[in-house]
Amino acid sequence: MREKIIVDKLSPQGELKWRYEGETLERRADRLTLEAFFDRDDTPLADAVLKRGDRFVETYYADRWYNIFEIYDRDSGALKGWYCNITRPSKFTDGRVEYVDLFLDLWVSVDGRQTVLDEDEFLAAGLDEATRRAARAALTELQGMFKSKQPSV
Repeated sequence: MREKIIVDKLSPQGELKWRYEGETLERRADRLTLEAFFDRDDTPLADAVLKRGDRFVETYYADRWYNIFEIYDRDSGALKGWYCNITRPSKFTDGRVEYVDLFLDLWVSVDGRQTVLDEDEFLAAGLDEATRRAARAALTELQGMFKSKQPSV
């Protein structure tokens, strides 16, 4: 039976930026995969448009500095690509996953093209050196994983 999960996206200062609900698809000690549906107005993103109702299969990790969202079109069901947030490792509690967004993102199109997003926000965020290094290492890890177009989750 699938469990309802609340997702909390926090700023580096701990401020709640976005809250939404999903349902678990898989739970392990070090990761959580859930299904959620995009609940914002249609938003252009690189070579795609995120549409209200698009299906997201989101994987959060307790031991990695990122999460990966596999995004499917609401109408056709076709895979649009992967949106990867660079974050602090996620925290799992009963009925909730919480992550601290570090602004830096990676969009990977279904054809394998990669686009780094929000680097300006990342640079302006005033993060400490250790956090910046961990975030850059996470981005490099993701870019390597996606060279074959498929994440190793």
